[in-house]
Amino acid sequence: MEIRVLNYFVETARLQNMTKAAQKLHVSQPTLSKQLKELEEELGQKLFNRSKHHSYLTAEGEILYKRATAILSIVHKTEAEFQSMVDFNGGEIFIGCAESYGIHIIAKVIKELRQTYPNIKFHLYSGNYDMITERLNQGLIDFGITVQNIDTSSYNSLTLPYQDSWGLLMRKDSPLAGKAKVQISDLMNLPLIISRQGFTDEMPNELKEMSPSLNIIGTYNLAYNASIFVQEGLGYAICFDNLIHPNSSTNLTFKKIDPPILSSMKLIWTDPESLSRTAKLFLEQIESEVSRQ
Repeated sequence: MEIRVLNYFVETARLQNMTKAAQKLHVSQPTLSKQLKELEEELGQKLFNRSKHHSYLTAEGEILYKRATAILSIVHKTEAEFQSMVDFNGGEIFIGCAESYGIHIIAKVIKELRQTYPNIKFHLYSGNYDMITERLNQGLIDFGITVQNIDTSSYNSLTLPYQDSWGLLMRKDSPLAGKAKVQISDLMNLPLIISRQGFTDEMPNELKEMSPSLNIIGTYNLAYNASIFVQEGLGYAICFDNLIHPNSSTNLTFKKIDPPILSSMKLIWTDPESLSRTAKLFLEQIESEVSRQ
């Protein structure tokens, strides 16, 4: 199984059209078709359902697509690392992170790095703890950023100088909007929209313990999308402060929970020796930033 052929497969799967894929890959359509057919024969599985104008992945093709995109990501990351060894004037940093305003610390550090190395590029991947650590363990990212009191003993870690405050995003005409803060008891019987991972280890214990009694009507992956549903009057979103900035056009307001429920933030990584030169520079810079706080 060649990297080149995997790239052919991924592009065809993304575009769902062999003619367009061949044009993008700068190969003839017969050549592309032949390579994909040989890949199917090599694996002993049909990867595409083909129609006159489209090529759709089979169930087996979906499995290979997931593996192939991960393999190609590692190849790209490795090539970039070795290129930086030859002529270092920047490089690439891969970071997996939860949604949090605390990411401004990472942005500040990368901005400072780019003043010295303007060719440094960054790649952010959003997700929960499981998604981030999976990519970290596979070598697809250099660092992960976690929230809440999660066991990070399997990784090197650095506590970042920021804590997220949990609260409730609601419409301004909500009965709770007149309160300065909301109490835990106020959540009872409200139609609630929570983050997609639900009441897992990333959620505060104060909220997890209440989950059987709460009226959870939906889940979200991105806070912005949840805010649209809140604006339409579907419910209240439990989320971090500073993710959505209410204004006159949104008709939304955010109320912190009282007593405060706070989530700490950590930077985690695996073997320091496996970090690229760019990643090591980033780590040195952020350690310096934390020490100044």
